Amino acid sequence: MTRVKTEKEFADSLKRGDDTIEIEGDLARKTIRIRATGNVAWVIAFGAIGIAVVGIIATVPTGGGSAAVSGVAAVGAVGILGAGATSTAIAIAVAAGGVGALTKMRNYTEVSRSNGLLVLRRKN
Repeated sequence: MTRVKTEKEFADSLKRGDDTIEIEGDLARKTIRIRATGNVAWVIAFGAIGIAVVGIIATVPTGGGSAAVSGVAAVGAVGILGAGATSTAIAIAVAAGGVGALTKMRNYTEVSRSNGLLVLRRKN
């Protein structure tokens, strides 16, 4: 079982495919919001987040020239997920090196949810 508090820790846990992930604090609330998105809305948000992530990753070598593209793309996801959950999803994807980590999140089921703690278990 892995306990995470930050997007980076969560991204690392998803990349490793940990069986059980305990998510604490505000990250738990934002993760619940991301996971609650329906399939059609998820596809739209995922596409917008993917464009934003590519823009952010490309910003470093371009000296910031791709930052505007990232901001515009993220607007579509904000309308679906809200600003907090969108920024969390983008941070998870950037920390993981791509949006694949967000797809992996959908391979987990919610085991329990309490005040400030969300427990996910990988589906078999």
